[in-house]
Parts: sequence; C-alpha cells; structure tokens
Amino acid sequence: MLAGIAILLGTTAVTAMLAIATTIGDRIHKELAVYGANIVVYPKTDLLDVKIGGVDVKPSTGGSYLKESDLAKLKTIFWANNITGISPEFHRAGKIFVVDGATGGPFNSRAIWRENDPVMASLQTFPVTAVGYWFDHRFGSLVTGAPQLHPWWRLEGRWPVEHPIDSKHVEGAQEIVLGSTLAKRLGMHIGDWINMGTEFEGDIVGIVNTGDATEQQILYPLDADEQVMPIEPDGKHIDEVQRDISRVEVSARTKPEDAFARKDPDSLSPQQREIWYCRPYANSIAYQIREVIPGAEAGQVRRVEQSEGNVLNRISGLMWLVSAAALLAAGFAVSAAMATAVLERRGEIGLMRSLGASKSAIAVLFYAESGLLAIFAGSLGYLIGSGLAAWLGARIFSGDGGSAEAVLNPVLLPVVVALALVVAIAGSTPSIRSALRMDPSAVLRADA
Repeated sequence: MLAGIAILLGTTAVTAMLAIATTIGDRIHKELAVYGANIVVYPKTDLLDVKIGGVDVKPSTGGSYLKESDLAKLKTIFWANNITGISPEFHRAGKIFVVDGATGGPFNSRAIWRENDPVMASLQTFPVTAVGYWFDHRFGSLVTGAPQLHPWWRLEGRWPVEHPIDSKHVEGAQEIVLGSTLAKRLGMHIGDWINMGTEFEGDIVGIVNTGDATEQQILYPLDADEQVMPIEPDGKHIDEVQRDISRVEVSARTKPEDAFARKDPDSLSPQQREIWYCRPYANSIAYQIREVIPGAEAGQVRRVEQSEGNVLNRISGLMWLVSAAALLAAGFAVSAAMATAVLERRGEIGLMRSLGASKSAIAVLFYAESGLLAIFAGSLGYLIGSGLAAWLGARIFSGDGGSAEAVLNPVLLPVVVALALVVAIAGSTPSIRSALRMDPSAVLRADA
C-alpha cells in the first residue's frame, strides 16, 4: 500500500506537469499577447514603424504599400497553422476642421480633407491621421484584427462593422472609432458624425484609449479605403491604390530563439537549412512570409519574442525539475516499502529456495507484484493528474476561463504508466537483490 501510494503521488505530479507542458507554449503565447504582435511585415522599400511599449521608434511608411489581397498567401506557408492573429494597417494623413450646425452642417460633425487642398488654406485646421484596420475580420479559420492583436486597448462603445451601413445621418455610412485624445480635442462623442473627404461619412461608434499615438487617430474599417480621402496629394485617384496596406502585424506561436535560430539560412547547407526552415522560430516564419508576399520585409519584434522565450524556458525548466523530484521521491519510497516487504517475507523466501525455487523465479514474483502495482497506481495517477492539470491551468492561465474540467490526453497514459513501471522496478531492485542473497538454511533456522 505504501509503495502504491508513493507511485500514485509521483505519477499524479508527473501527469500534471506533462499535461501542462504539452500546452504551455500556446498558453504562454496567449498570456503574453498583451505585448502585441511578435512579427511585423512592411514594404521592403520603406522603413519599419515599430511600436514598442506604445512608442513609435521609427518613422512611418513613406508611400510604398503592400497589397491586402496578398495576405491570403500567409495561409500557404509551412507554419500557417501557427499564425494566431493578423492585423493589417493603412495610414492616411489629412487636415481636419469643424463643420457644425452654426456653419451650415446639418449635424454635429467634423470634416477631414487631403493635406494640400487649397480650400483648406483659409480655414483653421490641424493634421490628423486616419488608420484603416480589420475589425473581427474572418481570415480562414481565424477571426482577427486590431482588437485581437491589441488586447490592452480600452474601448468605450463598440468596434465598427466592416461594411457600410445606413445610419441615422446618411445612407451608406461607415462606422468609425476615435482615439480618446482626438475625441476630447474635437468635443465629439459616441453617436456623432464625421465627414471624411467628399465621399465618406462615418458614425462614431466607439472611443478608444490605447496609451499611445493611436489616441490621436481615427480608426476605420480597412474595406472603406476606397472611400477615404479620394484624391491623393500627388493627384492620383484612390482607385489606383485601393486596399493598399502600410504594414501588417502578425502574432504567431513560435519556438524560443536559440543560437541556431539566429543563423543566416542562406549560409547553411541544404540539410541544415531544411531543419532551420521547419522549426517554428520567429525568424523562420518571417523568412517564409518574405517568400510569399511580393515586396515585403518581415522581422520579429524582439522584445515580445524574447519575453515569450524566456518565460517559457524558465517555466518548462521548473516543471521538469518538479517531475524529476516527484519520480525520485517515489523511487525512494518504493525502495523503502519493498525493503520492509522483503524483511517480513524472508521466511517465505527461504522456504521457496529450500524447495527448489530458482533466484529468477523469486525475482519474477517480486517484479510482477511491483509491475501490477505500478500499472494500477500509474493509471489512477494519470486520471488524478489530468484533473489536477486542468484545475491548475484554470487558475494560473486566465485564458482558460476558470473551468477545472479535466481534459484527458490519451498520449500521456502509456508514458505515465511506463514511468511508473520504471520507478517501481528501479525502487524494487535493491531489495530484491538483497533477498536473493539470503542463505535459505540460515533464514529457516532463525525462524525456527
């Protein structure tokens, strides 16, 4: 019984650690999603506009764009299933001025025009940036967009729908969200209306607080791009550049970076390059993105990627240490229990030996007992450990929603039972060897 309890406790701990370890990469990725995307894609001819901690560290794009239609090619890369979120952006600069009821406008509204319009010269204006995003956009099996890749944004109201709607102000309007700083500066609220250019009207359905420059911007659905500010500063019509995107943020499950991940794939041998290519490093996923999207450059956001890798390595190391300690303790407990059992049954061992039983037959008897005990206790430990893993996951990882429903991973059952057998056999061997060294005549005389 003592040996069985030791094996049960050891396999329970190991099962819980292994069950968590098999999903910890995804769970850590979800937990650290508050850092934002870990890969950024941008036009190769432009500089990268990277936001780290909400601060722009490089200038935004200067006029080169990617095509939204090319994003579908992300589904064809080797690690397509590791991509958990995509958020394309399209930046447009303009000037804003008041058009309210006092100046002829029918509603409390503001209008945005292109930057170099001569009509604007006589009006009091200030620059503003409108940024097109995806909002709850269907991309294959994903529902993704800016809200999913920026979970730290705090929204008052709701996100816009992605297609023009009939609003209370005008037919075919588009819903938009204002940054909190811009909304305060304009004195506008949810339910107000903005005219963007000459063809686009937007209903304000939300005010967003982001803690960065986005608070001074207008956020609109990317599919309204053909309507926003229809005349470019250089006179080119928007129809020629419809559904362009300035950059794309990508969130992907990745393997922590090591020395091999930092190697240049073009300098590796074909065999080594294939190994590098088929590992889910952020660098290899970015490399595959560059292969499929024309004119694109992609790179990892190192602060996000290295944070995930560091946390994952430390937690994984701790779990392996706990598992090894649990198995070692179980092995010692089994050894002690079997030593007691051998001592109590030495008379039986001596009698069997005197009646002609071989050492191997006696060893098989004890090993069979230990093996059956390990199978029973290991199977029970697997069931209890699976429940413990679900309970721990629900309380440690917020993304699990707090449910302690046990999820059984059948792959772990043979692994756990095999470990239980190893512990039982290893713990029993010293005691069995000492039993086989007993002199049967001495044992029987001592018992007599």
